[in-house]
Amino acid sequence: MTLPVVPVVPARGLRVPLLIAGTSLLLMVVFHSSYGYFRDELYYIACSNHLAFGYVDQPPLSIALLALWRSLLGDSLHAIRLPAALAVSMTSFLTALIARRLGGGGFSLWLSALSVVAAHTLLGSGRSYSMNPLDILFWTAAIYISVVILAGGSPRLWLLFGLVVGLGLLNKYSVGFMCAGLAGGLLLTPQRKHLATGKFWAGALIALLIFLPHIIWEIAKGFPTLEFMHNASQYKNARIGLWEFVGGQFNGMNYFNGPLWVIGLCFFFLDRERRCFRPLAWMYVIVFIIMVAGNGKVYYLSAAYPVFLAGGAVSLERFVAARSGDRTWHRGWQWVKVVYPALLVVGMLVGLPFTLPVLPVEKFIEYEKLLGLIPKAEERSSVGELPQFYADQFGWEELAATVAKIYNTLTPEEQKQCVIFVRNYGEAGAIDFFGKKYGLPPALCAHNSYWMWGPGERTGNIAIILGHDRLLQDNLNDLNRRYTHVELAGTTESKYSMPYENGRLLFLCREMNTTFQLLWPEERFYI
Repeated sequence: MTLPVVPVVPARGLRVPLLIAGTSLLLMVVFHSSYGYFRDELYYIACSNHLAFGYVDQPPLSIALLALWRSLLGDSLHAIRLPAALAVSMTSFLTALIARRLGGGGFSLWLSALSVVAAHTLLGSGRSYSMNPLDILFWTAAIYISVVILAGGSPRLWLLFGLVVGLGLLNKYSVGFMCAGLAGGLLLTPQRKHLATGKFWAGALIALLIFLPHIIWEIAKGFPTLEFMHNASQYKNARIGLWEFVGGQFNGMNYFNGPLWVIGLCFFFLDRERRCFRPLAWMYVIVFIIMVAGNGKVYYLSAAYPVFLAGGAVSLERFVAARSGDRTWHRGWQWVKVVYPALLVVGMLVGLPFTLPVLPVEKFIEYEKLLGLIPKAEERSSVGELPQFYADQFGWEELAATVAKIYNTLTPEEQKQCVIFVRNYGEAGAIDFFGKKYGLPPALCAHNSYWMWGPGERTGNIAIILGHDRLLQDNLNDLNRRYTHVELAGTTESKYSMPYENGRLLFLCREMNTTFQLLWPEERFYI
């Protein structure tokens, strides 16, 4: 038995999910300016000033969209973060649409929408601009289309699926994992019949053609992203075990959401009436294995959950209805549709300060200690009092101001020659973004796409350089190999930033025995 293509809930039944999605949008927007610009946002802004068909660490779509958005609304925190919040709220509403296509009633629709908002990782992706909230939206849209097709919808929808997947790949490669998982799921079930249709392969061709400009860019540049992905997996991403990865799924999605998505996964695997959706269950298993084998971060799998939250909501609704003897709510089970959503909201509120910056930073640290939680880095670096996703919003303007003080000690002639060299794209993005008001020249950096943009025309005979080491003598030993005169000129200071960005030494260097142009090929740092 398969579902009818026409949903059982009329369009007016979507008003509550729409209200939930709108409320989540307002919640995110209200707190968008609580802290500062995130490290990656500064890098994204820099990338949007260098439009291309690719970047070392990402495809081009999110950057192109940011460039368009900045041209319309400017660079304020509220302006650049609004698209991320919109993507999260749209994901919430799309999840309700998935529940509707699965045959869910009114309760399962709004529970599905609420479960997305209650999921810490999903809601938290809307706190800053990146490809991640867009990635979650593309996954959810593609899976929604696949649900319609698997339920008996027109095979022509594979063409639309290909369009969404192509755009999703241009945003983030992880959509490819979803495609691999879904293809494997189709192959393992009777739904493999779709693999023999021309429309399926036409959709695949559409996705390939959309993604082709980036593939050509990768070929022309020598596949820099492969080097980046290898280095990030081997040397940057913190290694976690299987059970830590599993536990991270429950924590990131809100523990009270755990039963819902687990029931949803079982729903797709075991429900005989809905066995047409079994490929989606296999998709999760395949993607999970890929993520664990590839040492992926815990949140990498978050885009897969909306469909299982929807499936769990539909299954829960059917279970309660069955206990009443028909399709109406029995008085004895009324508590379910009140208590369970209330638990989701409680879990969301307890974790909300970790999801969105709703508390002043000092209050957040107090709250963190009250719960006995110790910040843990997602990468191989130490953390301070703040978790990495908050710490990386502090210290950037202070860095630019410190560099500007050193720069202003130079004569006008020296300033025309001066190079500012820093060690990672967050520091470089901060100099480029905040340094404009101080009249600073663009930063040089060998990290990821900054290396591709080259060393510029200034030789580096006069340079302000951020030391690569925390120890003064180690930095002096390094810089004295290239410069005749090296002096300590400043130190970064930011109480709440990542520890490795605080107390960094800045040096004023003169009389270089080579040039940045000659050194640049060996400075490349993809990670």
